[in-house]
Amino acid sequence: MNDFSGNLKLALPNKGALSEGAVNLLSKAGYRCKRSGRELVIQDAENKIDFVFLRPRDIALYVGSGIIDIGITGIDLALDSGAEVETIFELGFGRSRFCFAAPKEQKLTVEQFNGKRIATSYPSLLKAELAKRNLDCKVVKLDGAVEISIALGVADAIADVVESGATMKEAGLEIVGEPMLHSQAVVIGRCKCDAERPEVARLIARLRGVIRAAEYVMVEYDIERSKVEEACRITPGIEAPTIAPLANPDWVAVKSMVKRKECNAVMDELYRIGGRGIIVMEISACRL
Repeated sequence: MNDFSGNLKLALPNKGALSEGAVNLLSKAGYRCKRSGRELVIQDAENKIDFVFLRPRDIALYVGSGIIDIGITGIDLALDSGAEVETIFELGFGRSRFCFAAPKEQKLTVEQFNGKRIATSYPSLLKAELAKRNLDCKVVKLDGAVEISIALGVADAIADVVESGATMKEAGLEIVGEPMLHSQAVVIGRCKCDAERPEVARLIARLRGVIRAAEYVMVEYDIERSKVEEACRITPGIEAPTIAPLANPDWVAVKSMVKRKECNAVMDELYRIGGRGIIVMEISACRL
């Protein structure tokens, strides 16, 4: 790492959904981090950041050792690594659950796992959970394809990260008990105080702006002046809507941010009271 510049060093997953989500989010926030091939490092000179692509499982170890300043990885991976890192910002994508699963026909409970073999790619998380439950099980560590381990006779049950659960169902497995952990993609540092560093604070502010923008759309419409008050109750905006005159003195143009999930109902209401030329536009980033 001695060849790096004095820029902030940010570790990103080198493959998978976490990598795609992180690069997409950072790109929307104005950072140059997309790889054209299999580059290990992308230097964003304008923003003074070096993006280092690492195995998702290794990111917390590099950050915890101080070699890398901050990183983006999953909560599950960070905890399983045992590295001394802390979450400094939640990114809201890559959501998953760490769960036990067993063959559906066996109808097992977690308490019945005692003495059984449990396969997992997260041995540290599993061992901690077994100790908490006072269960004596053999932990079978695998690097992937955990679901097939039972059919191959390697394990009696599994402990794995679940997103939709479709893969487990295809393997004839069902989730047993409540999730042991809820995970998502996060920005990690050696301590929460890393978020106070100016360059990190700026990055988090940009990411927060992109994430918040995804929750909103911009609605523009024309309305008669006599109905502006009623229209503004439908689209109050963040502080207040923007109102501009039109060539027709009896009408005005209104612009306002509304919740994305409410935009169709808002359009219905605006049209009902006489709003016309109603347009919904995407917002790529914002600061609220």
